[in-house]
Amino acid sequence: MKFKRVFVIVMDSVGIGAEPDAAKFGDAGTNTWVHTAHFCHGLKIPNINSLGLHDLADVEGSSEVKHPHAYIQTLRERSNGKDTLTGHWEMMGILTPNPLITFTDHGFPKELIDELSVRTGRKIIGNYAESGTTILKQLGEQSMKEGSLIVYTSADSVLQIAAHVGVIPLDELYRDCEIAREITLRPEWRVGRVIARPFVGDNKDNFTRTSDRRDYALSPSGKTAMDILQENKKDVLAIGKIHDIFNGCGCTESVHTVSNADGMERTIKLAKDRDFNGLCFVNLVEFDSLYGHRRNPAGYGKAIEEFDVQLGQLLPFIKDDDLLMITADHGNDPTYTGTDHTRERVPLFSYSPSYKKGCKLEEKDTFAVIGATVLANFGLKPTSNMIGEPIKELLK
Repeated sequence: MKFKRVFVIVMDSVGIGAEPDAAKFGDAGTNTWVHTAHFCHGLKIPNINSLGLHDLADVEGSSEVKHPHAYIQTLRERSNGKDTLTGHWEMMGILTPNPLITFTDHGFPKELIDELSVRTGRKIIGNYAESGTTILKQLGEQSMKEGSLIVYTSADSVLQIAAHVGVIPLDELYRDCEIAREITLRPEWRVGRVIARPFVGDNKDNFTRTSDRRDYALSPSGKTAMDILQENKKDVLAIGKIHDIFNGCGCTESVHTVSNADGMERTIKLAKDRDFNGLCFVNLVEFDSLYGHRRNPAGYGKAIEEFDVQLGQLLPFIKDDDLLMITADHGNDPTYTGTDHTRERVPLFSYSPSYKKGCKLEEKDTFAVIGATVLANFGLKPTSNMIGEPIKELLK
């Protein structure tokens, strides 16, 4: 074992350039990092710059630096998709050859909606693809008046249910989502996630989604690196959406967060105070949910700069026997058309004070090198269902 503590932080959707097959997904030419920085006329990112960002792309605000304590490279996604589940699952060794089912064009089948209505005892309205903020403006007042559930989807494999917490209590909304999850386990309706979207406010002009979102995800299709760590008595600390993304599988402890800042604060506290032995896996979702999908490059850039400040607070607590890995799960270029994720490479920054010869490494063809490296560090072997090879330079 080279490292006792491994931190993997996912900057959700912060990709760094179109994959070779991006055109197949309608995403040719996308680059979340580069286009966001250009829109913002450069980013103030001294800490992530110090890890070698400029080696990967000419991001405005970055510069060429020596980074002896950090290795840097790009990763391509081997799975057939560009969503949260497939990206995170692949990091932990799972290949998803067939994309998850979406209902973007026509909404969910009448049979599904009718069964959900009967079993919840609530009228269902909506049932089309729309952004979460827009659909509240369109249907929020009707939902409050009728006590109905707003069901909607997106370009992702999701069924989302929104309800006003003053009309439909949170516990009931969660039960309704559990019913929807059970229904959508059937093969023909098998969506990746069911998401509870509680909201507050008096009218369409001030409706706001609360931080009590809850995701009901599919379990991974096979054993993951997290499962193997857990089975071998290693800590697997899940911060943010990680517990939901893996449906709790492989997690020894879980903490939900309300924002990127909250997720980083909890990670900094763990690094400072907790002498754990294993993996701390962190998802920071606001890059994606608040700025990428809403095509808000100014907000996206500000979120990156705010992350950089907190990264500077975290780095002093990363010790010689710690490894910090910073990556992403897909792209979501906020300057691109539509509201969907973008099929992009992701960066991988691997930092430890014990490294002395950090440099740019070759691109890898799967995100699964992350989980494979974590397992190899602890002397553990993957199962036959898993993909990915360890990054040998990180374990010398």
